[in-house]
Amino acid sequence: MSDRVDPVESASDDGVDLYDVSTWEERTSLDGLAVAIYRLIVGTARVAVVLAAFLILLAIGGLAALTDLQVGLLTLLSAVPALGLAAYVYYSDVTTSEPLSLLVATFLLGVLTANFAAVLNSLAQPAFQTLGFVGSVAFFFLIVGPVEETVKLLAVRLHAYRRDEFDAVVDGAVYGAMAGLGFATIENSLYITQNLGTAADMDLGLGLIGMGGGITAVRALAGPGHVIYSAIAGYYLGLAKFNRENAGPIVIKGLILASLVHATYNSTVGIGSGLITAVTGLPPLAAFFAYVVLFDGVFGLYLLGKIKRYRDAYRRAHAEDTAHESTFRSEPTEFE
Repeated sequence: MSDRVDPVESASDDGVDLYDVSTWEERTSLDGLAVAIYRLIVGTARVAVVLAAFLILLAIGGLAALTDLQVGLLTLLSAVPALGLAAYVYYSDVTTSEPLSLLVATFLLGVLTANFAAVLNSLAQPAFQTLGFVGSVAFFFLIVGPVEETVKLLAVRLHAYRRDEFDAVVDGAVYGAMAGLGFATIENSLYITQNLGTAADMDLGLGLIGMGGGITAVRALAGPGHVIYSAIAGYYLGLAKFNRENAGPIVIKGLILASLVHATYNSTVGIGSGLITAVTGLPPLAAFFAYVVLFDGVFGLYLLGKIKRYRDAYRRAHAEDTAHESTFRSEPTEFE
């Protein structure tokens, strides 16, 4: 428990100096050196993670959205729905607004940490391919969902989580949504790059609208899901920050929820779209759109429901504080 103390401290008077006995704070030069080395190790580890992710990004061609205008435009278009959903989550935050610098940093970290998932998924996938449909489902539930939701949460944990501006449970959902937006953006960019082939063969006219447009539409529909999944996991990360005694299980619960929803989407989107086409006669892209809207709508409402519960509790608590303060105001007298 976070409030537990050593027996010596609990039995001693407040005036007793228990430094290096049962309490500790930075006092001596050696203490300062220990603190400095610890901070250096932690800071170096964070930098190493970011650098490794950036090197992977370079290796797999993830900068095509910046170096190729056509890929960049298609990536930007594909990210619009996810950006809209992330913005809605941001504006649903009833507490203080999160600084733009932290939102951008989390987005960029989401772009970078996504590359760990790309590598891990690629390494693990061959072991499941020989099992057919069952292998695909197992791959989604055991690898894709857990790995991708973990690396998105890592994007929040690396920076925003440690900042004082992360001062409410619901902030976890906001930063989780931004990490999901970053993940969706780089994933879309990689899909578009791989499916378009050589960008030089395209022009900014019919090629972009036709060949690239279909890919962009499909990726645009996939993007909001990443925002929803990571915002759910992020909400629980926020809950963990303010419940340190149970932080580990809380984070795991959020990851399990996000991973299950994510893997369920991956496992059912093809079947669901096919059923809609069979029943309604809609063309495949329209059926895909209908299924995604239905699936994301259900779990988007779940996410917004959690945010609404927090918002209602926040407003109720502040209303009670205001009412409590008013009872202690002095009553006017006949001389006032």
